[in-house]
Amino acid sequence: MDRIRIRGGNELNGTIPISGAKNAALPLMIASLLTDDTLTLENVPHLADVEQLIRILGNHGVDYSVIGKRFRQQPGLGRTIHFDARNIVDTTAPYELVSKMRASFWVIGPLLARMHKAKVSLPGGCAIGTRPVDLFIDGLRALGATIDIDAGYAVAEAKGGLVGARYVFPKVSVGATHVLMMAATLAKGQTVLENAAREPEVVDLATCLSAMGARIEGAGTGTITIEGVPALSGARHRVLPDRIETGTYAMAVAMTGGDVTLTGTNAQLLQTALGSLKGAGVTVDPVEDGIRVYRNGGGIAPVDVVTDPYPGFPTDLQAQMMALMTRAEGTSHITETIFENRFMHVQELVRLGARITLSGQVATIEGVNRLVGAPVMATDLRASVSLVIAGLVAEGETTINRVYHLDRGFERLEEKLGACGADIERVSAG
Repeated sequence: MDRIRIRGGNELNGTIPISGAKNAALPLMIASLLTDDTLTLENVPHLADVEQLIRILGNHGVDYSVIGKRFRQQPGLGRTIHFDARNIVDTTAPYELVSKMRASFWVIGPLLARMHKAKVSLPGGCAIGTRPVDLFIDGLRALGATIDIDAGYAVAEAKGGLVGARYVFPKVSVGATHVLMMAATLAKGQTVLENAAREPEVVDLATCLSAMGARIEGAGTGTITIEGVPALSGARHRVLPDRIETGTYAMAVAMTGGDVTLTGTNAQLLQTALGSLKGAGVTVDPVEDGIRVYRNGGGIAPVDVVTDPYPGFPTDLQAQMMALMTRAEGTSHITETIFENRFMHVQELVRLGARITLSGQVATIEGVNRLVGAPVMATDLRASVSLVIAGLVAEGETTINRVYHLDRGFERLEEKLGACGADIERVSAG
């Protein structure tokens, strides 16, 4: 199993290209199931989750072809992938595929909408909380589907097709918003989704679906209205920049000092997180085609953060922010409101010398003058990169094990950081 080895102490200087967003690419790929025409997606990142979803879609009969950069070539220029789902050969998503990635459960919406049936294994993914699929199932039932749970599978049917309805999400859910919005595009009549997620990735999916012929209004607000259409066509769509990757590298620069321009991204995608960085004493300036981040000479000021649905502080940047606060000149607090089990990185940061105490969903971080390298273990996708950020300033050598978590969501991380001066390398098993 591969490991990442870091020798801390180097500033970051240079340019880092930001990849297409994983959290946008996955629902966009799944949307290909809604049409028998070709859906072409540009700027698709090369990630383990993307490759896994390609295998899952292939199991349903989706053909694909890739144009553009291959792995380890032309950093920052995402691939273009054509998806052709004209022949759906199987409406079952088996456990051995779905268990490896939670988002693969989302195929249930498009399959129900287009094929009027689906049998999908209950999902797996990062162990950061229960994240039940109740919202998905309740919402699809509101659109007229009958769904039973049988031997670990959601067995769904919509004889005659889905029917538009009003559905109020009992809590904000990005995944459930994706699924119900896709399903409603082919439902008969009007669907109104209230308390919907407002994330940029939801807007990106709505933009793509609209290019395919869907009639959607209100994406990016709490109320989304969809007028069902008989069929969707193909389209060409560019995946938006990854705001989580953007924030992650901005925090890495804040941690190490230096001056880095993040290209191919947009500050508007993560204003709250960038505001927290400014509060920590980091300079963040929008520039043409990106963001310039630098901290030259000044220390890191403590800031308090509460995770919240968009436009609040993203839960997917919580671990990275905690790593940054381990070196703050004072005490900071991070409150996690989205997932009940997303502090597993705390004990690994403590191994590097961090001072962190937990009380329920609140982490109190007392900044320290130095971190010291040690072997640590990634516990989930975002936690793994928080250890990278800490390792960049830790004295000596830090070895991060189980980096397959990193490969799920960060494209060529060690190459991008290495190009800006980090002493970082991937060590292959054996």
